[in-house]
Amino acid sequence: MTWRLPFFEALDGAERILIAGAGGGFDVYAGLPLALSLRDEGRTVHLANLSLVNLYELAKDDWLEPGIAAVTPDTAGYTDYFPERTLARWLALHRLPPTVYAFPRTGVRPLRSAYRRLAKRLRLDAIVLVDGGTDILMRGDEAALGTPVEDATSLAAVNATPVATKLVAAIGFGVDAYHGVNHVQVLENIAALDRAGAYLGAFTVPSHGQEAALYRDAVAHARAATPKRASIVNGQIAAALTGAVGDVSVNGRTFTTPLFVNPLMAMYFTFELAGLAAQSLYLDRIRGTDDMLQVSHLIERFRDEITPRPRTMFPH
Repeated sequence: MTWRLPFFEALDGAERILIAGAGGGFDVYAGLPLALSLRDEGRTVHLANLSLVNLYELAKDDWLEPGIAAVTPDTAGYTDYFPERTLARWLALHRLPPTVYAFPRTGVRPLRSAYRRLAKRLRLDAIVLVDGGTDILMRGDEAALGTPVEDATSLAAVNATPVATKLVAAIGFGVDAYHGVNHVQVLENIAALDRAGAYLGAFTVPSHGQEAALYRDAVAHARAATPKRASIVNGQIAAALTGAVGDVSVNGRTFTTPLFVNPLMAMYFTFELAGLAAQSLYLDRIRGTDDMLQVSHLIERFRDEITPRPRTMFPH
């Protein structure tokens, strides 16, 4: 018997797809294996990211529209940290379309407007919001939320963007332990999403495939370009895609914190975006925000009002 994952069935007929990093920084890199695979199928794939650099310092010509910067290999500024330009330069080296769309770090309302404008300009059939890690799956009452502000802002913004197909793909199961996430609760949330019909299955990036090789190359390129702020998340995923396991040395940023690289980090867990948004216990509160300070404040206020679920150890 053969079957296809619902995630890929949901993308049937989608010819123009945006792969967008939800959490900022190097999150867009976590979507590269998926983007490369879809491109090989003949789809038109665009890349975007919620940027953590101050995009307002870019030249006027770098702005495609209000709230949307079109970052290319030649975009000026930020010599030590600019993930979107670093990725654009890697794409150019491999003769791939070298534009990475970047959104300023704002609240939900401006980001929602930017996504809507970009979706219209690119005539998108689908948006796949990608998280490096799994803290985008936190609904709000867990023992710890990881780093929820950017992920929640992106989730709320895309949920209100009128595109036919909207999905979420999270890769890097386990990396958020570095930020206190309890992964038993991640699994509980996935089970709840499955019961609600929003879980679209999981699949592993083949470690010996072309997509994995190119992804590892992109991560190595980014590490060389940004040695002081290399991505811990993508470093662990890339290590997992070599068959590494355990406390693998990724870069110097983790200091004495032990890591546990493992094969689950190379798996995409996929979901209907609307179903994931519906699971959130605080997303309604942040929809009217204009900046991320407001988002952070509203999440903290929500957390003050609840009793979090107790942390649970894996039973086996």
